[in-house]
Amino acid sequence: MIKVAIQGAAGRMGVALIRCVEQYEDITVAAALEVAGHPRLGEDAGAVAGLPANGVPITAGPDALDGCDVMIDFTFHEAAPGNSAAAAERGVAIVLGTTGLTEDETAAVHAAAERVPVVWAANMSLGINLLLELVRRAAAVLGPEYDAEIVEMHHRHKRDAPSGTALALANSLADGREQQLSEIANYGREGIVGERPVGELGIHAVRGGDVFGDHTVMFAGDGERVELVHKASSRDCFANGAMKATRWLIERAPGLYDMRAVLGLA
Repeated sequence: MIKVAIQGAAGRMGVALIRCVEQYEDITVAAALEVAGHPRLGEDAGAVAGLPANGVPITAGPDALDGCDVMIDFTFHEAAPGNSAAAAERGVAIVLGTTGLTEDETAAVHAAAERVPVVWAANMSLGINLLLELVRRAAAVLGPEYDAEIVEMHHRHKRDAPSGTALALANSLADGREQQLSEIANYGREGIVGERPVGELGIHAVRGGDVFGDHTVMFAGDGERVELVHKASSRDCFANGAMKATRWLIERAPGLYDMRAVLGLA
Protein backbone atom coordinates (compact mmCIF):
# COMPACT_ATOMS: atom_id res chain seq x y z
CA MET A 1 0.00 0.00 0.00
CA ILE A 2 1.35 3.41 -1.00
CA LYS A 3 0.92 5.91 1.83
CA VAL A 4 0.42 9.49 0.62
CA ALA A 5 0.41 12.83 2.40
CA ILE A 6 -1.84 15.52 0.95
CA GLN A 7 -0.70 19.13 1.37
CA GLY A 8 -3.50 21.70 1.36
CA ALA A 9 -5.95 18.97 2.33
CA ALA A 10 -8.85 21.36 2.98
CA GLY A 11 -8.41 23.29 -0.27
CA ARG A 12 -10.16 22.69 -3.59
CA MET A 13 -7.40 20.55 -5.03
CA GLY A 14 -6.67 18.81 -1.74
CA VAL A 15 -10.29 17.71 -1.47
CA ALA A 16 -10.20 16.44 -5.07
CA LEU A 17 -7.05 14.42 -4.31
CA ILE A 18 -8.55 12.84 -1.18
CA ARG A 19 -11.66 11.85 -3.11
CA CYS A 20 -9.55 10.46 -5.93
CA VAL A 21 -7.45 8.25 -3.64
CA GLU A 22 -10.61 6.36 -2.69
CA GLN A 23 -10.71 4.94 -6.24
CA TYR A 24 -7.27 3.28 -5.92
CA GLU A 25 -6.89 0.05 -3.96
CA ASP A 26 -3.11 0.41 -3.68
CA ILE A 27 -3.01 4.05 -2.43
CA THR A 28 -4.20 5.41 0.91
CA VAL A 29 -4.22 8.82 2.59
CA ALA A 30 -1.85 8.56 5.56
CA ALA A 31 -1.52 12.28 6.32
CA ALA A 32 -3.49 15.44 5.56
CA LEU A 33 -1.78 18.79 6.12
CA GLU A 34 -2.77 22.44 6.24
CA VAL A 35 -1.10 25.65 7.35
CA ALA A 36 -0.91 26.53 11.03
CA GLY A 37 -4.06 28.28 12.20
CA HIS A 38 -6.27 26.86 9.45
CA PRO A 39 -9.89 26.61 10.67
CA ARG A 40 -10.23 22.95 9.61
CA LEU A 41 -7.27 21.69 11.65
CA GLY A 42 -8.24 18.65 13.71
CA GLU A 43 -11.16 17.70 11.47
CA ASP A 44 -11.27 14.35 9.72
CA ALA A 45 -9.83 14.66 6.21
CA GLY A 46 -12.36 12.26 4.71
CA ALA A 47 -15.28 14.16 6.18
CA VAL A 48 -13.89 17.49 4.96
CA ALA A 49 -13.75 15.97 1.47
CA GLY A 50 -17.40 14.90 1.72
CA LEU A 51 -16.55 11.23 2.24
CA PRO A 52 -17.01 8.89 5.20
CA ALA A 53 -14.50 9.61 7.96
CA ASN A 54 -11.12 8.03 7.20
CA GLY A 55 -9.51 8.51 10.60
CA VAL A 56 -6.89 10.94 9.30
CA PRO A 57 -7.05 14.33 11.05
CA ILE A 58 -5.93 17.47 9.23
CA THR A 59 -2.78 18.62 10.96
CA ALA A 60 -0.08 21.27 10.63
CA GLY A 61 3.64 20.64 10.82
CA PRO A 62 6.05 18.41 8.90
CA ASP A 63 6.05 15.57 11.45
CA ALA A 64 2.86 14.29 9.82
CA LEU A 65 5.03 13.21 6.87
CA ASP A 66 6.78 10.58 8.97
CA GLY A 67 6.04 7.11 7.59
CA CYS A 68 4.59 8.38 4.31
CA ASP A 69 5.85 7.24 0.92
CA VAL A 70 4.80 10.19 -1.27
CA MET A 71 3.80 13.80 -0.59
CA ILE A 72 1.40 15.38 -3.08
CA ASP A 73 1.54 19.17 -3.14
CA PHE A 74 -0.67 21.47 -5.24
CA THR A 75 -0.47 24.42 -2.84
CA PHE A 76 0.76 27.97 -3.40
CA HIS A 77 4.31 28.51 -4.68
CA GLU A 78 5.53 30.11 -1.46
CA ALA A 79 4.92 26.84 0.40
CA ALA A 80 6.75 24.63 -2.09
CA PRO A 81 10.32 25.11 -0.74
CA GLY A 82 9.43 24.30 2.88
CA ASN A 83 7.16 21.42 1.96
CA SER A 84 9.73 19.92 -0.42
CA ALA A 85 12.55 20.26 2.11
CA ALA A 86 10.49 18.62 4.83
CA ALA A 87 9.64 15.68 2.57
CA ALA A 88 13.24 15.26 1.40
CA GLU A 89 14.52 15.25 4.99
CA ARG A 90 12.25 12.29 5.69
CA GLY A 91 12.95 10.39 2.46
CA VAL A 92 9.43 11.03 1.16
CA ALA A 93 9.03 11.21 -2.63
CA ILE A 94 7.26 14.27 -4.02
CA VAL A 95 4.53 14.88 -6.59
CA LEU A 96 4.47 18.64 -7.14
CA GLY A 97 1.77 20.36 -9.18
CA THR A 98 2.43 23.92 -7.99
CA THR A 99 3.22 26.64 -10.55
CA GLY A 100 4.52 30.19 -10.45
CA LEU A 101 7.68 29.44 -8.44
CA THR A 102 10.42 32.06 -8.21
CA GLU A 103 14.04 31.23 -9.04
CA ASP A 104 14.87 30.68 -5.37
CA GLU A 105 11.79 28.50 -4.86
CA THR A 106 12.67 26.49 -7.95
CA ALA A 107 16.20 25.98 -6.62
CA ALA A 108 14.73 24.56 -3.42
CA VAL A 109 12.75 21.98 -5.41
CA HIS A 110 15.89 21.03 -7.33
CA ALA A 111 17.72 20.60 -4.03
CA ALA A 112 14.99 18.24 -2.79
CA ALA A 113 15.29 16.24 -6.02
CA GLU A 114 18.92 15.49 -5.18
CA ARG A 115 17.68 13.50 -2.18
CA VAL A 116 14.34 12.00 -3.28
CA PRO A 117 12.50 11.40 -6.57
CA VAL A 118 10.31 14.35 -7.57
CA VAL A 119 7.70 14.53 -10.32
CA TRP A 120 7.05 18.21 -11.02
CA ALA A 121 4.62 19.25 -13.72
CA ALA A 122 2.75 22.44 -14.50
CA ASN A 123 -0.27 20.25 -15.18
CA MET A 124 -0.79 16.65 -14.07
CA SER A 125 -3.58 15.96 -16.56
CA LEU A 126 -2.77 13.08 -18.89
CA GLY A 127 -4.55 14.91 -21.69
CA ILE A 128 -2.51 18.07 -21.23
CA ASN A 129 0.73 16.13 -21.24
CA LEU A 130 -0.28 14.46 -24.48
CA LEU A 131 -1.13 17.94 -25.80
CA LEU A 132 2.38 19.13 -24.94
CA GLU A 133 3.80 16.46 -27.23
CA LEU A 134 1.31 17.20 -30.00
CA VAL A 135 2.15 20.92 -29.84
CA ARG A 136 5.86 20.17 -30.06
CA ARG A 137 5.35 18.01 -33.15
CA ALA A 138 2.94 20.44 -34.82
CA ALA A 139 5.36 23.32 -34.31
CA ALA A 140 8.18 21.29 -35.82
CA VAL A 141 6.12 20.43 -38.91
CA LEU A 142 4.42 23.81 -39.47
CA GLY A 143 7.36 26.01 -38.54
CA PRO A 144 7.35 29.76 -37.78
CA GLU A 145 5.52 30.52 -41.05
CA TYR A 146 2.31 29.52 -39.24
CA ASP A 147 1.31 32.23 -36.74
CA ALA A 148 1.05 30.67 -33.28
CA GLU A 149 -1.16 31.87 -30.43
CA ILE A 150 -1.95 30.38 -27.02
CA VAL A 151 -5.12 31.31 -25.13
CA GLU A 152 -5.86 30.01 -21.63
CA MET A 153 -8.82 30.59 -19.31
CA HIS A 154 -9.10 29.82 -15.61
CA HIS A 155 -11.41 30.58 -12.69
CA ARG A 156 -11.40 34.01 -11.07
CA HIS A 157 -9.40 32.78 -8.05
CA LYS A 158 -6.25 31.79 -9.95
CA ARG A 159 -3.36 33.98 -8.84
CA ASP A 160 -0.71 33.58 -11.55
CA ALA A 161 -0.93 34.52 -15.23
CA PRO A 162 -0.33 33.15 -17.70
CA SER A 163 -0.94 29.70 -16.27
CA GLY A 164 1.93 27.32 -15.75
CA THR A 165 0.30 25.05 -18.30
CA ALA A 166 0.23 27.82 -20.91
CA LEU A 167 3.92 28.45 -20.30
CA ALA A 168 4.63 24.72 -20.63
CA LEU A 169 2.75 24.68 -23.93
CA ALA A 170 4.69 27.75 -25.06
CA ASN A 171 7.98 26.07 -24.22
CA SER A 172 6.93 22.93 -26.11
CA LEU A 173 6.08 25.04 -29.13
CA ALA A 174 9.40 26.86 -28.96
CA ASP A 175 11.22 23.54 -28.59
CA GLY A 176 9.47 22.21 -31.68
CA ARG A 177 10.65 25.23 -33.66
CA GLU A 178 14.13 25.07 -32.08
CA GLN A 179 13.66 28.59 -30.76
CA GLN A 180 13.99 30.29 -27.37
CA LEU A 181 10.66 31.23 -25.81
CA SER A 182 12.10 34.48 -24.44
CA GLU A 183 12.88 35.61 -27.98
CA ILE A 184 9.43 34.99 -29.51
CA ALA A 185 6.86 35.45 -26.70
CA ASN A 186 4.40 38.37 -26.68
CA TYR A 187 2.23 38.36 -23.55
CA GLY A 188 -0.91 40.07 -24.81
CA ARG A 189 -1.28 43.08 -27.07
CA GLU A 190 -2.55 46.61 -26.58
CA GLY A 191 -2.55 49.77 -28.68
CA ILE A 192 -0.96 50.25 -32.10
CA VAL A 193 1.38 47.26 -32.14
CA GLY A 194 2.01 47.11 -35.88
CA GLU A 195 2.00 44.04 -38.09
CA ARG A 196 2.58 40.67 -36.50
CA PRO A 197 6.25 39.64 -36.80
CA VAL A 198 6.97 36.26 -38.39
CA GLY A 199 7.65 33.69 -35.72
CA GLU A 200 6.03 35.58 -32.84
CA LEU A 201 4.12 33.58 -30.21
CA GLY A 202 1.16 35.35 -28.60
CA ILE A 203 0.20 34.19 -25.09
CA HIS A 204 -3.07 35.39 -23.55
CA ALA A 205 -4.67 34.81 -20.13
CA VAL A 206 -8.42 35.05 -19.48
CA ARG A 207 -9.94 34.87 -15.98
CA GLY A 208 -13.54 34.42 -14.89
CA GLY A 209 -16.19 32.22 -13.38
CA ASP A 210 -15.36 28.72 -12.16
CA VAL A 211 -13.44 27.44 -15.22
CA PHE A 212 -11.08 24.63 -14.19
CA GLY A 213 -8.75 25.20 -17.12
CA ASP A 214 -9.12 25.69 -20.88
CA HIS A 215 -6.09 25.83 -23.18
CA THR A 216 -6.05 26.41 -26.93
CA VAL A 217 -2.98 26.44 -29.16
CA MET A 218 -3.59 27.89 -32.64
CA PHE A 219 -1.43 27.64 -35.74
CA ALA A 220 -2.80 30.06 -38.35
CA GLY A 221 -1.55 29.85 -41.91
CA ASP A 222 -2.78 31.24 -45.20
CA GLY A 223 -6.07 29.51 -45.97
CA GLU A 224 -6.18 27.26 -42.93
CA ARG A 225 -5.93 27.13 -39.15
CA VAL A 226 -5.01 24.23 -36.88
CA GLU A 227 -6.26 24.32 -33.28
CA LEU A 228 -5.22 21.97 -30.48
CA VAL A 229 -7.59 22.27 -27.52
CA HIS A 230 -7.85 20.85 -24.01
CA LYS A 231 -10.71 21.63 -21.63
CA ALA A 232 -10.82 20.35 -18.07
CA SER A 233 -14.36 19.82 -16.78
CA SER A 234 -13.29 18.93 -13.23
CA ARG A 235 -10.19 18.66 -11.05
CA ASP A 236 -10.40 14.86 -11.32
CA CYS A 237 -8.12 14.86 -14.37
CA PHE A 238 -5.35 16.53 -12.35
CA ALA A 239 -5.90 14.23 -9.36
CA ASN A 240 -5.82 11.08 -11.47
CA GLY A 241 -2.60 12.24 -13.10
CA ALA A 242 -1.12 12.76 -9.63
CA MET A 243 -2.07 9.18 -8.72
CA LYS A 244 -0.33 7.86 -11.84
CA ALA A 245 2.76 9.88 -10.94
CA THR A 246 2.59 8.55 -7.37
CA ARG A 247 2.64 4.94 -8.53
CA TRP A 248 5.45 5.62 -10.99
CA LEU A 249 7.67 7.33 -8.39
CA ILE A 250 7.86 4.49 -5.92
CA GLU A 251 10.74 2.63 -7.58
CA ARG A 252 12.61 5.68 -8.92
CA ALA A 253 16.00 7.00 -7.94
CA PRO A 254 16.32 10.58 -6.66
CA GLY A 255 15.97 13.10 -9.46
CA LEU A 256 13.63 15.59 -11.07
CA TYR A 257 11.10 14.07 -13.45
CA ASP A 258 8.12 15.37 -15.43
CA MET A 259 4.89 13.83 -16.67
CA ARG A 260 6.47 13.07 -20.04
CA ALA A 261 8.67 10.60 -18.20
CA VAL A 262 5.71 9.18 -16.29
CA LEU A 263 3.82 8.61 -19.55
CA GLY A 264 6.85 7.21 -21.40
CA LEU A 265 7.00 10.15 -23.82
CA ALA A 266 10.46 11.37 -22.78
